[in-house]
Amino acid sequence: MPKKLIKKRLALGVAITLILTGCSAMPDEVKQKLKEPTFADVSVHDPSIIEDGGNYYIFGSHMQFAKTEDFLQWEQLSSNVAANSLIPNIYDELSEAFAFAKTDTLWAGDMIKLKDGKYYMYYSACEGSSPLAVLGVAVSDHVDGPYKNKEIFLKSGATKEDGSAYDATKEPNVIDPDVFYDKNGKLWMVYGSYSGGIFILEMDENTGLPVEGQGYGKKLLGGNHSRIEAPYIQYNEETDYYYLFLSFGGLTADGGYNIRVARSKNPDGPYVDNLGQDMINAKGIDGTFFDDESISTYGTKLIGNFAWESDLELTNNGYVSPGHNSTYYKEDTNQYFMLFHTRFPNLGEEHSVRVHQMFFNEEGWPLIAPLRYANEKLDQYTEDQVMGEYKVIFHERDITEEIKVPTNITIKKNGNITGDYTGSWNGTDKNYFHVTLNGHTYKGLFISQWDEYQEAQTMAFTGLSDEGESIFMVRKATE
Repeated sequence: MPKKLIKKRLALGVAITLILTGCSAMPDEVKQKLKEPTFADVSVHDPSIIEDGGNYYIFGSHMQFAKTEDFLQWEQLSSNVAANSLIPNIYDELSEAFAFAKTDTLWAGDMIKLKDGKYYMYYSACEGSSPLAVLGVAVSDHVDGPYKNKEIFLKSGATKEDGSAYDATKEPNVIDPDVFYDKNGKLWMVYGSYSGGIFILEMDENTGLPVEGQGYGKKLLGGNHSRIEAPYIQYNEETDYYYLFLSFGGLTADGGYNIRVARSKNPDGPYVDNLGQDMINAKGIDGTFFDDESISTYGTKLIGNFAWESDLELTNNGYVSPGHNSTYYKEDTNQYFMLFHTRFPNLGEEHSVRVHQMFFNEEGWPLIAPLRYANEKLDQYTEDQVMGEYKVIFHERDITEEIKVPTNITIKKNGNITGDYTGSWNGTDKNYFHVTLNGHTYKGLFISQWDEYQEAQTMAFTGLSDEGESIFMVRKATE
């Protein structure tokens, strides 16, 4: 199968060469000198990425659509359903979807180019306060449209065509699709939000529709109205794992939205987190709605609410309810990227897209770079470059509207850590780093990034503990 047909690039992994030496380089002396970036931001809720012709496009809820060449400067192409650039006469073209779902908007969708050279847009419409929803597909000769409706292929929330009742505690809300090829060239669609959980279907790449006879497909996790949604699967060729990214919690500023991950050797599971827990058990207790406590112990949490300053009146000081991510592997530079929407401290429901580099630690678990992407690349870092005063964010495992604020530590040259927490740090045989704080060891890596809060280039660390908790660390920039 030609590689150009693979939406989720088969990742080759990230070769990390972090070398500890005794040289006396100043902390800000790194091989790559970053220029202060100029960002142009866009609002695309639930961004799903597709590359075409050297441009990267993101497609999300309410037909929001944008593109970029470099992940820094974005251009908004569509902002709402009524004035979208993708489906002309959309209320006529998708009239069946809007009528069934009793809505005038579309929710999270996905795009992929199939072997026939055409672009397939998987759209979802939902009533909102119930799982009354449809999932359909439209087709175009061009990534930016115009798209013509092909057909609706899944419905939820109402009596089924065979006359049986729909059970929202066990069956899916048919929204949030992600369509991808596995390592053997087989096409799949993972989907679902709240209600009965997250499901996966085998797809027919000749039609872009599910293989017949599967019903809703195979269940991967969720149920009893637990707040789990936004599934997205990325394969890594080096680790030979499929990574299932999910958003737990509610998407509003007070909903505690956060990104989690589990992995499997097979695209259709079973998926486990880094505690070894089978995600099929991640669901609410029978008879409950939005039982966050029951699901908070499942899934490896990568990022949640946080701020780099304790003064939460500051805007753009961190993220609130980051979630509904997609990922991209850039083969020519051997880089992973994670794209998601987020809200911000003190800015209510205003949201914007953020892009962070993503790496894999020595045990093959994903890590998110602490700071947004600004053209940084991994260098060889010395002991002197790593030393200094750091702010530390502990993401923990909860689902909460609380915004995590930083504690302070100092990394010393002798391998010790002092400050609000004491501990140690060291490089490992595989050229990764371990940071131990308060008895917990975080396995990850350092990278020199641009910090827009300090308006300077500085060192950052991202790591994950065996207890399934991630941390971000950013060094105080040198004067």
